[in-house]
Parts: sequence; C-alpha cells; structure tokens
Amino acid sequence: MEEAQKILAKAAAMNKTILPPGMLILDRTAKIDEHYPLLDTSLLSSARERKCSPENYLSSLFMIFSSKLRKTTLLLWFLYFSNTFSYYGIVLLTSELSSNQINCSSTVNFLKSAKDASLYRDVFITSLADLAGLVISAAILDRLGRKLTMKILCSLGFILLLPLVVHQNEILTTALLFGSRMFVMSSSNAVVIYSREVYPTSVRATGVGSATSIGRIGGMICPLVAVGLVRDCHQTAAIVLFEAVILLTGFCMLFLPIETGGKGLSDTTSLLNEE
Repeated sequence: MEEAQKILAKAAAMNKTILPPGMLILDRTAKIDEHYPLLDTSLLSSARERKCSPENYLSSLFMIFSSKLRKTTLLLWFLYFSNTFSYYGIVLLTSELSSNQINCSSTVNFLKSAKDASLYRDVFITSLADLAGLVISAAILDRLGRKLTMKILCSLGFILLLPLVVHQNEILTTALLFGSRMFVMSSSNAVVIYSREVYPTSVRATGVGSATSIGRIGGMICPLVAVGLVRDCHQTAAIVLFEAVILLTGFCMLFLPIETGGKGLSDTTSLLNEE
C-alpha cells in the first residue's frame, strides 16, 4: 500500500496537484459495496437471468451449425459416436472372446466359461489398457499434433482388432483386445482435446456438450452388437462391424478442418479460420 501511495503522489506532482485527504486502504471496495447492497443484488440477478435464458442456449446451438462450424460439428458428432461405440464394444468383447472355452452350440458350456477365473484375469489385464492409452496420448499429442495423432492411433486400433475376425487362442485374443482398446482409448482422448480447442469460447460448452451426448448414444447401442452377435455365434460379423466403424472414423478424421496444436483458443467465430 505504501508503494501505491507513492505512485499516486508522484502522479499528482506531475499533474501539479495534490492528493485528496485520507489514507489508501485495502478494503475500500468492500466498504463501498456495503453502502449499495440493493444495486449489486439487482445487477447480479439480472446477469443470472440473462445467462439462464433459453434464447442464449438456442443461439449457441444455432451457432455451432453456422457456415464456419457446421462441418466441424457434424464430424465431431460422428467421431464421438464412433469412438464411444468402438471403445465400449471392445470392453464388452473382452468377456465374450477372451475365453477359449466358448461353445456356441451349448449354453451350459458358455455359462461355465463365463464363471472361469481366466475371464476375470483377462478383463483385469485389458482394463490396464486405459492407463497405457492415457500415457501414449499424453506423450505424442503435442509432438505430432492432434490430427496426426488421431489418425495413427485409429489405424493401429483397426490393425490390432482385425485378426479377431477369426477365432484365436485365449492369450492372443487378450493381447489383441488389450492393444486395440489402448489405441482406441488414446484416439478418443485426442478427439476430446481437439473438440475443446477447435470451438471458440462463446460456443465451446454447447459444441462439446452436444458431441458428448451423441457419443452416449453409441455407448447404448454397442451392447446389441458386442454381446448379441457374439452370443449368437456371429463373431466375424461383430468384428467386421466394429472394423467398419473404426475405418469410417479414420476416414472422417481426414476431413477435420484445422490443426489446433500449438494455436491459441478463439473467443468468437469471427476469429476462427477454417481451411
């Protein structure tokens, strides 16, 4: 406070005047606020009403479908849907494919294999893929950029899941599911980070929130494929469907408009330049 007092005194001397009487204190703002409680309360309440008005939500929703953001929004909606569909599908496939005792012709044999201790071991091992996926995405995301990272990880997930089109032994199945889950998880993380950077601040919450909601739909649909088809002895059809979804995911990544790595965040759509 003494330094502030000296600066004010110096400024007053330069302007050939004197400071008003009194001492500079730290809680002057708090004392002023106490004299105008009704004014502050009304201003805060009106601000809350403006923030919570339905018109603001609708305008933000329309904004993400503007000419500059329409392509980005539709691509991110599909990427969230496909990544969630693929990830949770692989999680559910672990319990369906990790045991070599599955016999499609006998429900009893299937129930026995589900209770086998190896099933829980395989599920635990593949669950560690999430941790490995986080490490991989954190290690290469800033070095390779968002778009290139997504493409590489998505391609690796596709390659590792491909051998499961035919029945494999338990060890190989667990290893392939581990690797595929790890890379799909990493790719999903890259998409999430990209979506938070590509939208301007004014519509970021709306854009990311809507994409996340679409992704939840993919998570609800995938059990019908991962569990239903495999239990009906259609493992090949289930894997081919997941591979097709991952392939479309990688194809859509090619059309993402801009690379956000190393760039500042835009505040409004007028500052957003799409290629």
